[in-house]
Amino acid sequence: MPLRLICLFAFSAVALAEENTIKLQDAPGKRLIETHCRTCHSLDYIEMNAGILDAAGWEKSVNKMIAVMGAPIPPGEVPGIVTYLHQSYGKARE
Repeated sequence: MPLRLICLFAFSAVALAEENTIKLQDAPGKRLIETHCRTCHSLDYIEMNAGILDAAGWEKSVNKMIAVMGAPIPPGEVPGIVTYLHQSYGKARE
């Protein structure tokens, strides 16, 4: 039974990661988002937090993805991801 649940969640995550209804804004860092973020979850997650998170909030979110969720994001690419998210979808863009 536990193996079935693990498989179910694993396949659900893959299916979810491929379903996106948003088109990312063209800006430096977009490739990082496409490479690292969408491998684990839908890009709709970004839109759900757009206008809510400031730069510190996006950084906290990215670091949580690494520390808690195990996202394989190299530390040197975190600033580029955070900058893209903040400038394209952050609280200050309004």
